[in-house]
Amino acid sequence: MPLSKKSVDTLIDLVEIKLSCVEIYDSEDSRTVSHLEKCREELYGLIGEAPRGEVLALPRRASA
Repeated sequence: MPLSKKSVDTLIDLVEIKLSCVEIYDSEDSRTVSHLEKCREELYGLIGEAPRGEVLALPRRASA
């Protein structure tokens, strides 16, 4: 069963939200970001659109 454009748009939103919330502390976090970015590109490909802008992960916060 193919996904509707609305469903793909919802999945893109969820991936972008997750990307914007990830804090990179180690290599596993970096891999997660890379995987989410690839997923985002694939989802946009399903609806034949180019990604709109870039979503940045949060850099590691300094310890207090």
